[in-house]
Amino acid sequence: MSSTPLTTTAPVPQAPPQCIGVPREISPGEKRVATVPAVVEKLVKLGFRVSVAAGAGEAASFSDEAYRAAGAQVLPSAAIWAGADILFKLRPPTSEEIEWMHAGQILVGFVWPAQNPELMAQLAAKGLTVLAMDALPRTLSRAQKMDALTSMAGVSGYRAVVEAAHAFGRFFNGQITAAGKVSPAQVFIAGAGVAGLSAIGTAVSLGAVVRANDTRAEAADQVVSLGGTFVPVDYAEEGGGGGGYAKVMSEGFQAAQRQMYAQEAAAADIIITTALIPGKPAPRLITAEMVQTMKPGSVIVDMAAEQGGNCELTVPGEAVVRHGVTIVGYTDLASRLAAQSSTLYANNLLRLAEELCKAKDGHAVVNMEDDAIRGLTVVYQGSISWPAPALAAAPVAKPAAAVGTAAASPAAVKKRGHGHGAGSPMPARTLAIIFAVLALLFWLVGAHAPAAFLGHLTVFVLACFIGYMVVWNVTPALHTPLMSVTNAISSIIAIGALVQMAPPGAAGADRPALLIGALAFVALVLTAINMFGGFAVTRRMLAMFRK
Repeated sequence: MSSTPLTTTAPVPQAPPQCIGVPREISPGEKRVATVPAVVEKLVKLGFRVSVAAGAGEAASFSDEAYRAAGAQVLPSAAIWAGADILFKLRPPTSEEIEWMHAGQILVGFVWPAQNPELMAQLAAKGLTVLAMDALPRTLSRAQKMDALTSMAGVSGYRAVVEAAHAFGRFFNGQITAAGKVSPAQVFIAGAGVAGLSAIGTAVSLGAVVRANDTRAEAADQVVSLGGTFVPVDYAEEGGGGGGYAKVMSEGFQAAQRQMYAQEAAAADIIITTALIPGKPAPRLITAEMVQTMKPGSVIVDMAAEQGGNCELTVPGEAVVRHGVTIVGYTDLASRLAAQSSTLYANNLLRLAEELCKAKDGHAVVNMEDDAIRGLTVVYQGSISWPAPALAAAPVAKPAAAVGTAAASPAAVKKRGHGHGAGSPMPARTLAIIFAVLALLFWLVGAHAPAAFLGHLTVFVLACFIGYMVVWNVTPALHTPLMSVTNAISSIIAIGALVQMAPPGAAGADRPALLIGALAFVALVLTAINMFGGFAVTRRMLAMFRK
């Protein structure tokens, strides 16, 4: 009796998970670290191995023991550069750090490709793939979770006010004491982007009187919403440059702006400047003559110092006194809140890692078909891929006057014809069929149902119609607060449910009465959830606007 040998298929070996390396930042004065222990745990859950250079988080108050407890390896710096498949950094790498890298690695961090063409060439020559956090397409709503520029700008705006308060030497808020009256500080903020808005909110919370200006028209409402006063330029020109940035303004606008800045500088105790234009030196907004008109003891915090400064007398990296005015030109404002900025930046990188590793198997895939990833990728497998192709413009809705014109496409006509509230009625045939069916159903109900039921049904249908029309004709911007309140108000049906559960004059408990009571009980439970949920949502929304 012969036996047939069994054949077995050897399992296909799987590649080990990739290692994310976090080196120590060597730029002078840099205290931040690219990831924090709380984020390490989440990176490990994505399947990655994580290694952190010894002492990388000490300046930000994150110990090596905390990293080990979170699941990371703490290794010497040389081992990080040599063994990592993906490198998480903050500052652009130096020439020395580039020498430590090897082909095939993925570098993630700030690169500033427009300002660093030589660095780009070095990174490409090394055979790397580089994802620049500063190149993220900020017009993509889904990319906001990865927007490290916004995270760092918010921290910097907050810290700018703290530095101003430290150098100012007086209260921000007004007070009336036995020793006399203290007037509130007059703060002027040039530029109401992310950093400017953060500075406005912080200064207002400290009690200062805040005035602000920006070239973008939409910034006016944002300034007012934070408690500031928007100061317009007496010149009609829109300054939005796309991607959340401002554009270079015309000579006429700049002349009118300088005149307004001169007036504000003479009255301000503190000026915080935030104006930057991508790829260009910082625009000069505050001249030496304006500084001379400021009161002795005033303060200027120039947040654009690293790109040359918005003030003519700024010294990047230093705080100097000119004409009795302290001019703060620190270039490390975010690093001065190292723990907070490191945490926010680490969360941005975590969201990026989730996009790169959707399979959660510890392997990053740089998908060049993804608009967000493509925008971030400035070097791909040793080839410079920056700048990314322009994103397709979002479709613009046609004005009401154009609806129904001959230029409209058949697809658009179909969408308008069948869409709710699109401005065009549904086809007459469809409408006639719907009305015929509804009329037939209404006749059947009226012919066989009790008269009392018919009256209730009529009230119910009218209530549904009126409620639908009331809600549908409200602008979409108000739908959430409107729905939370109307849901609560509509819970008046709970009274009807209570009546049905215990109808007046009811005697006995026959089967129909039990069924009605059960349905009424279910209605009461649902409306109770609706009622309390509506008020809870409204309360939470209102709390967002309270300090």
